[in-house]
Amino acid sequence: MTSNPPDLRPDLAPRARISDTPRQGQPTIGMVSLGCPKALVDSERILTRLRAEGYGISPDYSGADAVIVNTCGFLDSAKAESLEAIGEALNENGKVIVTGCLGAEPEYITGVHPKVLAVTGPHQYEQVLDAVHGAVPPDPDPFVDLMPASGVKLTPRHYSYLKISEGCNHKCKFCIIPDMRGKLASRPAFAVVREAEKLVESGVKELLVISQDTSAYGLDRQHGSERGHRSHITDLARDLGSLGAWVRLHYVYPYPFVRELIPLMAEGLVLPYLDIPFQHADPKTLKRMARPAAAERTLDRIAEWRSICPDITLRSTFIVGYPGETEEEFQTLLDWMDEAQLDRVGCFQYENVEGARSNALPDHVPDEVKQDRWERFMAKAQEISEAKLAAKVGQVMDVIVDEIDEDAATCRTKADAPEIDGNLFIDEGFENLSVGDIVTVEVDEAGEYDLWGRLTG
Repeated sequence: MTSNPPDLRPDLAPRARISDTPRQGQPTIGMVSLGCPKALVDSERILTRLRAEGYGISPDYSGADAVIVNTCGFLDSAKAESLEAIGEALNENGKVIVTGCLGAEPEYITGVHPKVLAVTGPHQYEQVLDAVHGAVPPDPDPFVDLMPASGVKLTPRHYSYLKISEGCNHKCKFCIIPDMRGKLASRPAFAVVREAEKLVESGVKELLVISQDTSAYGLDRQHGSERGHRSHITDLARDLGSLGAWVRLHYVYPYPFVRELIPLMAEGLVLPYLDIPFQHADPKTLKRMARPAAAERTLDRIAEWRSICPDITLRSTFIVGYPGETEEEFQTLLDWMDEAQLDRVGCFQYENVEGARSNALPDHVPDEVKQDRWERFMAKAQEISEAKLAAKVGQVMDVIVDEIDEDAATCRTKADAPEIDGNLFIDEGFENLSVGDIVTVEVDEAGEYDLWGRLTG
């Protein structure tokens, strides 16, 4: 439910890994990537395939022979952003191919932008390539068009998203992801591990494991083994943890066997970080969402996870203002937050999404009530975050360097995922650091969401 920030959009990003200078006469393609990191991986795969066929990758509209817009269609606000991006690309370039989640509704797009060259759905790589070939024929030069084994990456060189499956088998009433991206389809474990090995060999220091439902990985493959690797999230996490990079798990549903991952975190094989979409805490709200309504058991699980791995960081997202949510139900969520003491929290105000079953539910919450509850929720989350970060002052920890400017080195701790969590800043003695370094710091200051530290040794 989050969009890529502007510095991850290939057409805007100064840090994106599009640095090739096109050879004379080389056809070039631009890319606008909207939506979640899963869509970003789709964009990387499309660009890798195009690069392998001899296309150059343009960081701007003016240098491109055509532009691909990878859209998001999860929320009405995301649809509006996608339509705006398509219009901008048409105005700036003229030749536009649309793909991604909103591409599952081609008439919706062509009704607004009839001049787009083609519309394809999510992860329809072959159709995108066909559309590019029709708009801009390839002209490869095998002696010049070389590509690194890791492919084209839109993230900084030291971290990379690693998508392990497509689709989802859940039937949450507010979500249309299964309609857009289909049912769970896991990649073979050996293929995931091989991709991870290539990434680490190319210098990636952190692997961000993503899917729509990471816990369910391999369920559609009956958790079978192939080429020495079993398609189960616990086995996969262990395999990835053996590569020597940081391994961060995103979108982990709180199934009972998630407990099996926690010892791997305590051992240091994977980062002690779980990104779990709880969405709410009141049993009646969860039931209307068609999600497991066992909030009290969730608190027991959190306590158990922390007993096994005291350093674990728990991140989650929540929806306020869901249809039928009463003040009492919302207060249950606030009370749950007091007890759960989650480290990282995001919150969204409920929006109707075309095709979602929640639209038909009674008792929709007025916008002003949604806003009020969002503000109260975020005040609670900020209070918890500030207290937890203050407790880190004086601790010594490893951080990874994301960016360096004249004022400070911007880093992340093991508790922080890129672009969505906080940062740790080193504002003294950072001159000899490089992006991608993993260094040890002592925390000497804390804010509401960020830390400051100094290098040790």
